[in-house]
Amino acid sequence: MTVPPPSPRDGLRLALLYAAVFAGIGVAMPFLPLWLAGLGLGPELIGALVALPILVRIVATAPLVGLIDRGVPPRTLMVAGSLGLAATWALMPLAASLSWLALAGVIVLNAVAGASLVPCLDYQSLAAVRRRPGLDYARIRLGGSLGFLAATLLGGWLLGLVGTGGIPGFLAALELVSACGAVLLLRRETASAPARRAAGRVRLPAALWLAIAAGAAIQASHAAVYAFGSIHWVGLGLSPAETGIAWGVGVVAEIGFFAVAGRVPYLRDAPFRLLALGALAALLRWGGLLAAAGLPALVLPLQALHALTFGATQLGVMAALSRLAPEGGRGAAQGAYAACAALASASATLASGAAYRAGGGTLAFGLMLPVAGLGLVFTLAAVRAARR
Repeated sequence: MTVPPPSPRDGLRLALLYAAVFAGIGVAMPFLPLWLAGLGLGPELIGALVALPILVRIVATAPLVGLIDRGVPPRTLMVAGSLGLAATWALMPLAASLSWLALAGVIVLNAVAGASLVPCLDYQSLAAVRRRPGLDYARIRLGGSLGFLAATLLGGWLLGLVGTGGIPGFLAALELVSACGAVLLLRRETASAPARRAAGRVRLPAALWLAIAAGAAIQASHAAVYAFGSIHWVGLGLSPAETGIAWGVGVVAEIGFFAVAGRVPYLRDAPFRLLALGALAALLRWGGLLAAAGLPALVLPLQALHALTFGATQLGVMAALSRLAPEGGRGAAQGAYAACAALASASATLASGAAYRAGGGTLAFGLMLPVAGLGLVFTLAAVRAARR
C-alpha cells in the first residue's frame, strides 16, 4: 500500500509539524549552552559538547533517512525520533549529575534520535508537492521558521521565570508535542514495492550531487556569522539590543521570503536559479560585513540578505532533490544532503574559529567568501551536468 493522494489540507498539516519540530531547535540552539554553563562546565568542554551533535549527524543522518528507501515509513522514523529526543532530554540532568562523560553519552543518543527528523519532514513535504503541484514547499517550510521564532521568544521568557535548570524539561515536553504531531498530522503509509526492490541499487545523478555540494557550501558559509556574529557586532559598537534586532531582521526576512517565493514564477521549481541567488547573496553579505568594520550601520541591511543566503539556498536544494532524485533513492538523497551539510558546516565552523582567533572578524568573514564562491562554482557545474 502506498500513501494516498494528498489533500489541500496537507500543506497546513505539514506546516504545523514543521513548527513543532523547529520549536525544539529554537530552544536548544540558543539556550542549551546556558544550561551547560549552569552546570559549572568550562568553555572548552561546553564547546565540545555543543559540537558533538554535529559530528554525530554527519555519520548517522544518511543511514537513518536511507531506511525510507528500504520500506520504513518516514512517519515511523519521525515518531521514534521525537520520542527518543524527549527521553534523552529528560535524562540529561541525571546524566550530568553522574559525570560529563555520562552527559556526553546521552547527548550522542539525543543527536542520533534527532538526526532524521528534519530530512524526513522534508521528504514528506517534497513528496506531497510532487503529487499535488498546488502545494507550495516554501509556504509549508515557513511553519518551521515561525515555530523557531516563537519557541525562541517563549524560551527566553520561561528562562527568566524558572532559570536555566528547566531547559531540559521544556525541551522534553516540546518533543512529546512533536511526536504527537507526527502521529496526528502525517498520513499512515508504507513504502511501495518498487521502492523496496530498488533500495540499495539506485545511483544519484551527478547534477544532484553537485547541487547537494552547492547547497552544503553556501549554508556552511554562514558559520562565521552564526558563531561570532554577535561578538563581532558588539565589538564594532552595536549595543546588545541592536545586535538582537540584527538577528531578528534575518529571521523576519527569511519568513518573508518563504511566504512569497512560491508565487514568483521565475523562482518556482527553479533549483539552480535559487542556488545561484543564494551564492551571490552570500558573496555580497560576507563581503559587506568586511566593509561593516568601518560602517556598523551596514549590519542591519546586510542581515536582510539572510532571506536569500539561507532561504533561497534551502529552497534550491529541496527543488533539486525533488526534481533530480530517482524513485527508490529519494530517502538516500535527502540523508546525503543532511550529512554533507553537517560536515561542511562543522568544517567551516572550526575554520572560522581558528580564523577569528588569528585575525578577528575580518579574517573569519573573509574566509567565508571562498566558501560561498565554491557554492556558486558547484551550482554552475550542476547546470552543465543537468544539460548532458
